[in-house]
Amino acid sequence: MDRPLIVVVGRELSRAEGMRGSGFGAGRLYAESIARAGGLPLIVPPLTEIRDDLAELLRRCDGLVLHGGGDINPAAYRQEPRTDTLYGINDVHDALEMTMVEAVLDQNLPLLAICRGLQIVNVVCGGTLIQDLDSRDQVDQKLEQHPGHRQTLHSVTLSPDSRAALAMGTAHPQRCHSFHHQAIDRVGDGLNVTGHSADGVIEAIEHLHAHWLVGVQWHPEDTSAEDPEQQGLFDALVNECRNTHH
Repeated sequence: MDRPLIVVVGRELSRAEGMRGSGFGAGRLYAESIARAGGLPLIVPPLTEIRDDLAELLRRCDGLVLHGGGDINPAAYRQEPRTDTLYGINDVHDALEMTMVEAVLDQNLPLLAICRGLQIVNVVCGGTLIQDLDSRDQVDQKLEQHPGHRQTLHSVTLSPDSRAALAMGTAHPQRCHSFHHQAIDRVGDGLNVTGHSADGVIEAIEHLHAHWLVGVQWHPEDTSAEDPEQQGLFDALVNECRNTHH
């Protein structure tokens, strides 16, 4: 197959147009960004019944995109809820995506982890999250002046030799679209922080021992159609999938 097969984990939908009852789906912009890069997106439904088969599924595929969504259950990183701003918690989503990350690390497949996806990777690697960036009692002093990260475009400073910077063609992307109220707190084992926003929030990570595992806290798919820097992340993912085709 000329187009690398890229798995995108779907979401449970409470309402779906054109069908009866609930459904499964994934954001269209993720699929379009993958296809624009030359990949073939494969949306996998979040079914508990297939959890034990996910590792075998990934062996037949070339890469994975973990995308945005609701908050991760704090129990996954051994904490109690510390804020009433938690939303969208879905233990099925958490379990399936964590299983996917474990399989990706085991099989050394390329992975682009976006927003919640970055947080899932951090939790799988033993890290923790700031449950709410706007809760002053949870935020380190270095983040005290943060301007907020919901529905905003902002700059990010990347390590010049990081995979994210190489993919984007710049260490200083200026228009990164964020929509999150959580962020990495304690960094997981084996992860290297490669990007920050001006207020100190961790914006990019990569795995020290994986062939190509990049996590970004912002949403490159939101602006990738008109921003080559953001599209570069998807292009790099698909290129890595071609180079490591198994």
